[in-house]
This record gives sequence, C-alpha cells and structure tokens, in this order.
Amino acid sequence: MSPNTPPAPATLPGPASNAGLSFDSLPLPPAMLDNLQRLGYVGMTPIQAAGLPLALAGKDLIAQAKTGSGKTAAFALPLLCNLNPRRFAVQALVLCPTRELAEQVTQEIRRLARAEDNIKTLTLCGGAPIRNQLASLAHGAHIVVGTPGRILDHLSRQSLVLDALNTLVLDEADRMLDMGFAEDIAQVVEACPSARQTLLFSATYPESVAKLAGRFMRQPQELKLSERHAATKIRQRFYEVKDSERLHAVGLLLNHYRPASTLAFCNTKQQCRDLVAVLQAQGIVALELHGDLEQRERDQVLVQFANRSCSVLVATDVAARGLDIAQLEAVINVDITPDAELHTHRVGRTGRADEAGWAFSLASMEEMGRVGRIDEMQGGASVWHALSELTPPAAAEALRPPMVTLQILGGRKEKIRPGDVLGALTKDLGFEFGQVGKINVNEFSTYVAVERGIADAALRGLNAGKVKGKSVKVRRL
Repeated sequence: MSPNTPPAPATLPGPASNAGLSFDSLPLPPAMLDNLQRLGYVGMTPIQAAGLPLALAGKDLIAQAKTGSGKTAAFALPLLCNLNPRRFAVQALVLCPTRELAEQVTQEIRRLARAEDNIKTLTLCGGAPIRNQLASLAHGAHIVVGTPGRILDHLSRQSLVLDALNTLVLDEADRMLDMGFAEDIAQVVEACPSARQTLLFSATYPESVAKLAGRFMRQPQELKLSERHAATKIRQRFYEVKDSERLHAVGLLLNHYRPASTLAFCNTKQQCRDLVAVLQAQGIVALELHGDLEQRERDQVLVQFANRSCSVLVATDVAARGLDIAQLEAVINVDITPDAELHTHRVGRTGRADEAGWAFSLASMEEMGRVGRIDEMQGGASVWHALSELTPPAAAEALRPPMVTLQILGGRKEKIRPGDVLGALTKDLGFEFGQVGKINVNEFSTYVAVERGIADAALRGLNAGKVKGKSVKVRRL
C-alpha cells in the first residue's frame, strides 16, 4: 500500500514525440515482437509510446486515455512481461467497469499472449453464472479480468487468491467511480500485495480519480496526452429543438444523412425507450441499451449493433461505456449532457481509424448553458443548422442495416468455432465469403452476421444442414 501522503505524480507532455515508432524500440522478447507483427501492430499509438517505456520499467502509471487509443496493449504488454508462465497462480488483475469491456480486454490479452504457451486468462463478471467461474478458478489462471463486484465476491468466497499478484490494472477508472464502485475497488486493492505495480487508465481525470490514485499508488508517473480528434474527421452540427420535436428530429437526421451505423445518446432510460419506439414505428431497426436490460438481452443487442445488423443503438452513457464499435458513421446527442467532457467522449466514438464521422446534437433553449460549457471546453463556437434543412431523399425507403444476425443454438460448450460456421455457409451452402460478416461464439450460442439479401436462404440452409457434423437450430434475431 502507498504511503498516506503520496508524492505528486510527474506529468509528461503529450502527445509523445516517439508515437509511431516501432515496438522494436522497446525491451520486449523476440517472440512477443514477432507476435505483435503478425497481429498487425506496426507503429505505437501516443499512449503506447509514452506509457510502455515507463510501465516496462516497473513504474506505477496514471494514463488519461480513451477507448480506441490503444490502451489495452499499453497495460497488457507490461503485465505479460511480468508473468512467470510456470507459476500457476494469479499474477495480474485487470478491473473494468462493464462485462463488455472486460470481455474485449480478455480477448486482446489472449491475442497478445500467443507468444507464450499456456498463459491462462479468465473473465470474472457479474451477469454470468458463478458456478462456471468457480470451476474455472479451481483449475488455476495467470491473469484475471473482471468487474469489481464479482471480483470482490470471489475474494470473499476465497475462490480467488491474490498472494502472487504483481500487476494491478484499473481500466476506465473514472467510469468505475461513476458507477459507484469506489468502495468495492478499495476492498479489492486491500486484498492485493503492497509490493506490486499499479497501472490506472481513465478517459477523464476528475478529482475522484486523483483521490483514488493517491490512496493506492506509489509515486505514479502521470500521462495526459491531448489526443483530440482532428477537426476535419468529426463534423459536428447542433440543431435547436423544442422538447416536443426532439425524438422526431432524430428520425429526420437519420433519413437525411442515412448513416449505416449510429449511436444515439439519451440522458435517461425512459428517453431511450421512447426514442426506440418512435424509430421502430418508422421502420428503422433500432435497439436500446440501458441498465434495466438483463445480461442476455444486453449481449444480443451488442452483437447485433457490432455486426451491423442494427442501424441505431440508443443508449445511456453508463450502458455504452466500454463499447468500442468500429465503423460508427454517426453519433447523435438526443439530449445535451451536463458534463462537457462527457460530450467530447460521446462525440469521439465516431471518426475512428482515420474515417470521417458525423456528430449531431439536439439542444433546447433550456440546454444552451450546457452548450456554452461545451464550446468553452472545445475552444470554439458550435456550428448551428436549422431542422428545416433536413429533407429525406425522394421516395426513400426506411433506413435498413446491411446485415442480419442469425443465432445458432450451440457455442463453445459444443466446441463450435467460427471456422465451422464459415465453412457451413460457404463450402456447404455455397455463399460467398464476402456475404458473411462477424461470427461471435459464446458459451451456449453462436451469432453470425450475413448480408440482408441472403438471410432467409442462409437461415433455411443452416437449419436443414449441419455445423461441425451436427444438426443445429438457427433463428433470426
């Protein structure tokens, strides 16, 4: 544990001047460098270039980095370098705010760990049966990734032992605090050895995160990289609306700009429900994501949005935290958030990977004070347009997503792999590789995205045929 009064963290300038440099410049094992090359890691992102030399030198680190900045590799590579594969005990723990982020982090750590044989990584999150987790823990693991509540549950049952821990990672620390996990985190940290490395990552750096770092970290190095999106990549437009026309305005935006994939933010769960009802009535495939959904419903919603078989995901901020959706053409702020920094975080979800993106914000007169704070933070006046400009193309059909998701009843338990599903669709049924999208294999279910035009034929073919030599039941989500 850190002393009661930790020294002030050192601040490093950003972005790092060595961003874009090869990973070869780091003291990484040759097998790990080869694996990075195979995975397509070429130049380092700013957070990797600034953070990896410090983390690999064993320093505690506070890094301000958002989703999509390459932060997972920035903490995964140091924790893998600290592991002794021959010691079958939990040596690294990563705490995440949501199950979705934890699963993304687990997948990335497994990819990065391919250079070493038999590194076992477990995900321990709420919403999943604890019985299965107890069985997995009984077989041992090197790395655990999980949510604070479920990690604490396992610690209290003594099914998770952290005596051998050398690296603790707090991922998206600000959101964990927003979600009320402060005391859970404190109890988890108490169970960790004091002689450890702690790496804290946070999209924002409010006072609550600084206090958390002060309690648990030893002389941390602080990285604040100003990784703002290029103004040309994200085109922001504000529209003044009356509250009575706000939901209708979302439909106008969608039909005018016709983005293939849109994330719409609402400040309340009820606003999410109301907007989804309005959009579905217009024939738009829209789904909601908020805290009232059961985990199974949440998983299915996220699969459909990530594989482009849902046009609009309507979400609250807490529910959307941890999502990293590629190819997101537009973000719509249905309500203006009172937190200017959160507005920047919402908007920054589009315009990824050098693609352009739209960010539309609907503001009533009562919200103009919030818009003023956003302008102040972004260092410029908002660009305003009139709702009357939004005219859908003549005789336009309802906005339809390019893909459809099929659910196969059977997953990892039946030893189904993505290649088995792809083979059934291409080799057995004769569809083109390009007509098949993402394939997600979960424990009991497999989800496959197919082009809308072949969805019915693929559904009939899979139900009549076999996957991995066995007949399967398939339904359209």
